[in-house]
Amino acid sequence: MQIKQFYNQGHSQFSYIISSGKEAVIIDPVRDIEHYLSYLKDKELTLKYIFETHIHADFVSGHLELADKTGATIVYGPQVRVAYPSYSARHNEGFNLEGCSIKVLHTPGHTMESVCYLLNNSIGQPIAIFTGDTLFVGDVGRPDLMSGNKNAVELSAYLYHSINDIIKSLPDELVVYPGHGAGSFCGKNPGKEKFTTIGEQKKRNYALKDISLEKFTNEITSGLSVPPEYFFKVMSINIMGCRPMKEVFRNNLNFLSPVNFKAETQRALIVDTRNELEFSKAFIKGSVNIGLDGSFATWAGILLDPDYPVLLVCDNGREKEAIGALAQIGIENVRGILQGGINAWKDIGEPVDSVENIDAEDFYFLFENEGYILVDLRSHQNFKERHIKRSLSIPLDELPHRLNEFNSDTKYLLVCKGGYHSMMAASILKRNGINQVVNISGGFDAVSAFQPQYVESV
Repeated sequence: MQIKQFYNQGHSQFSYIISSGKEAVIIDPVRDIEHYLSYLKDKELTLKYIFETHIHADFVSGHLELADKTGATIVYGPQVRVAYPSYSARHNEGFNLEGCSIKVLHTPGHTMESVCYLLNNSIGQPIAIFTGDTLFVGDVGRPDLMSGNKNAVELSAYLYHSINDIIKSLPDELVVYPGHGAGSFCGKNPGKEKFTTIGEQKKRNYALKDISLEKFTNEITSGLSVPPEYFFKVMSINIMGCRPMKEVFRNNLNFLSPVNFKAETQRALIVDTRNELEFSKAFIKGSVNIGLDGSFATWAGILLDPDYPVLLVCDNGREKEAIGALAQIGIENVRGILQGGINAWKDIGEPVDSVENIDAEDFYFLFENEGYILVDLRSHQNFKERHIKRSLSIPLDELPHRLNEFNSDTKYLLVCKGGYHSMMAASILKRNGINQVVNISGGFDAVSAFQPQYVESV
C-alpha cells in the first residue's frame, strides 16, 4: 500500500493517490491531471474511484477529465447533486481496494456534504485519514464560505459535532492528511505541515480543545476575512462541470507580437507573472504583478475579475503553466501572451515602469525622515502578533476595496512577510494612480531580523 501526496502551491492544496496492488483511488484532484496520469501509468495502476471530500470553492476539480480518461467513478458525500454522473456515498459506507478499504465519514460543518476518508489495512485497522477541509494542521475549515441555506453559526454547530463525535474519537496515533496547508483561504490559518496525527491536533489545535459549543463557534468565526468572490464561480463550475484542458489551451495559448499586444491593452488587463524582483525592474504600465512562484492561482482569483479579459507577460517557457493555473480558478479568457516577454516590449521602444526596492536595513531613513506611511499587507492576525511600529494594517485581499484610503500625493512604504504580496500591492496601487510607493525587500522577516527595535506586538 502506498500514499502519494501532491502539492499545488497555487492553492496551498494537497491531493492524494492511494494505491494497493494494482488498484488506486485519488482524493481531491486539481484540474491539471497530467501528473496524476503519469503517476498511474508509471506505477501501472488502475484508477477505481475519484473521491471528493466536498464540492470545492477554491479550485476547479479535475474529476471529470480523470473519469473520462480512466473510467473511474466520482464519489461525493451524502446528498450531493451535480450535473454529471457521480455516486453519493453514505456515512460509514466502505469502498474496497486490493488489500485495503476506505470508509466514508460524514463530517458536515465546512460544507454540509463534507466527508473524511478513513483508510484501513487488510485486517480493518485504521492507518490514515484524509480530512479535506474539515481538519487542517492547527485549524479547521471555515463555516462561512458555501453554506447554502445555513449560516456560519449553524454550520459551526455541525462542525463542532463532527470534530467532537467523529474526529476526536479516532486513535491518537492515526495519521492525518489535510486538504490544505498554509496560505489557504479555506481556514483561518492552516499550518504548513504536510501531515499530522489526531493526538497532535488534540494537543495543539484550538478547535479540538475541550470547549463548549458557544466558545467553539466564537473561536472559528472570529477574525475571518471576507470570502473571495471567485469562490462562488468556482463552486458553480464544480457543480455543473468544466471543459477539458486541451480546449482551454487551444483557446488561450495565443502569442502576440508587442505591436498586437499593445493593441489589446485597451480591452484587457495585463497580468505579469514574473517574480517580484524582475517585475520591479521593468514592467508595462498598468500591469498587475502576480508571480507564478507563489500562490498564483489563489491571488489571481482574489485580485482579478474572472469575467474581464487578461493579457499575460511570462518568463519564457512558463506560458502554459500560467494559463493552466488561471483555468484552475475558472479564468479562461486570456486574449494573448506577449511574444518575447518584457525584453521584446522594450526592444521596440515602448516605455516601462518600475518599483523602487529598499533593503530592510535602510527602510528606517524613509520611515523616520521622509514622511512615508508604512502599510503592512499581511493578515490582521499576523499583524496583531508582531508588526512594525506605527504601521497601518491593510491585508492584500482587502486592498482593492480600500483604495480610497490612499492619496496620490502621499508616499508609502509597503511590507509583507517576504516581498511577494507587497509587490502585488505596489502594482495595484500604481495602476490606480498611487505612484509614490517603495517596497521593502525581504519584507517583515528581514525587518525583524535587521531592525528588531522597530517591531512590536499588540
